[in-house]
Amino acid sequence: MNTSQTDLPQKSWWQSLKPFLDRRVLILMALGLSSGLPLTLIFDTLSVWLRDEGVSLSTIGYFSLATFSYSLKFVWAPLVDRISIFGLSRLLGNRRAWILVCQAIITLGLWVISTLDPAKSLETMALFAVLTGFAGATQDIVIDAYRIELAGLSEDNQAVLATGYAWGARVATFASGIIPFYIAKELNWHIAYAVMAGMMGLGIFGTLAAPRGPEPRVRPIDYGEIPANSVLEALEWLLRLMVIGLAVLLMGSGLTANLSLAKPLFALFEPGLASFNALESVWKSKEQGIFLQFPAVLAGLLIMVLACLPAFSLQSRPGAYLRQSFVIPMADFFSTYGRLSALILAMICFYRLSDNLLNINAVFYRDLGFDLDVIANVRKIYGVIMTIVGVTLGGVLVTRLGLNKALIIGAIMGALSNLAYAWLATKGPDLMAFSIALMVDNVSGGVAGTVLIVFMSSLISQSYAAPQYALLSSLYALPGKLLASQSGRIVETLAQTAQSGGLAQSLIPFMSGLDPSAYIKPAASMGITPAALGASYALFFIYTTLVGVLSVAFALWLVRKPLPSIESSKLS
Repeated sequence: MNTSQTDLPQKSWWQSLKPFLDRRVLILMALGLSSGLPLTLIFDTLSVWLRDEGVSLSTIGYFSLATFSYSLKFVWAPLVDRISIFGLSRLLGNRRAWILVCQAIITLGLWVISTLDPAKSLETMALFAVLTGFAGATQDIVIDAYRIELAGLSEDNQAVLATGYAWGARVATFASGIIPFYIAKELNWHIAYAVMAGMMGLGIFGTLAAPRGPEPRVRPIDYGEIPANSVLEALEWLLRLMVIGLAVLLMGSGLTANLSLAKPLFALFEPGLASFNALESVWKSKEQGIFLQFPAVLAGLLIMVLACLPAFSLQSRPGAYLRQSFVIPMADFFSTYGRLSALILAMICFYRLSDNLLNINAVFYRDLGFDLDVIANVRKIYGVIMTIVGVTLGGVLVTRLGLNKALIIGAIMGALSNLAYAWLATKGPDLMAFSIALMVDNVSGGVAGTVLIVFMSSLISQSYAAPQYALLSSLYALPGKLLASQSGRIVETLAQTAQSGGLAQSLIPFMSGLDPSAYIKPAASMGITPAALGASYALFFIYTTLVGVLSVAFALWLVRKPLPSIESSKLS
């Protein structure tokens, strides 16, 4: 791999920790806080408020579309580079200008939501939730690009700034997932959201205090000798945008597992919506839906690329703008890394795969016999603290050992950490065992997550920081989404065969010390013994560990490959 630290002597612990005292770390913490607040507030926390007000679950489900933008932020990421904010870009620099505008919109959105009554203004609340989500996703695009450009070519700087950003984002997750509940309980939800809007002031302060940073090196659109024709161009723009809209619909419906936005399109051809209802039931299915969702994402990506290419080899100004804004940044990545591109993308997609498979953990905790308040307190308080510890350790590993070694360590920790849950499966509702397993998982996840961010950031050309990183960060979890949809089915299948010679049967003896209260209710509903269900969970977590070995293999393979330097593309 390309690394500036390969031949340098190993640093002392103090030398590794000292960069984290840099003023820029505090700035990135504030920006991370600003980035982490909106997503939880317009999705998880808002859902609880709506439910408290008696809003139906089906209606609440539509509010999940407010997070639609986060899955599709790579679609408009190139435009963030090319569009300047009038007056502010000259004053603050284009990156900080965009961040400040997004923060202002998020603050306004949260404050307006705080003033609304769901019983009377549900549609208005939904509108501002969507607006807040769009601004939040756009803010993420710009902050990521700003962080990468500010760190430059130094892996140490990338690690330090990524760690500071992750600290702020984790604190934001805790704040937006805990504080509003306490305020709502003592006062009301309106004040809770007004306080959250006020917390965005910390992010605004961080933006104003941040260094200007390097300006994005965006190449102007080269139209060559293509003549301008306003009428034909307007018609072409309309057609191309319609095709892009179809691509966005496919990608968004697949990434969010929500087909709601396609409902008006079906209604045009079938007022009764019988076909839509049948398709939606399969689309939302946890077991079968992914086999429609995943192809939809791939089809959407293909259509998006085709919409940006010349039509029938005819050159046009809209085609030139879209190709140079959307296609060339992605082509630059593949051109830079050549044959290694596939290996790099595979490594990125598989690196957190073992963690992404743990989408049934909340159900697992309940099946073990833990109360909801215990799960909430351990996960949202203790778990966040342990994740921050892991994030810090991940950043220090990069600065002390270099990215190559940190990448391998993160992959190993991510794979082996799931064995802690296999052990927990044999204990039942033991709070100490729960805390230990969660500590192992969250610390290792923090390490692996930080190292992956640094690795992806090190691959990005500063000429295309916004679109390249937005695409990598949006798509890296797709394989995990494909396999995670089958997690529940795997456990249930293992459980049904555990007492009749199935793979899980060999683990039943390890359940001899199981707490009597564990797995009672779910096992009874399935017609099996608690030990069989516990053995099935244990085997599932062992399976996720073996899947994690793939990330170790890809990491070991990749660090042996000399990656081409991207210094020339970053400085051109």
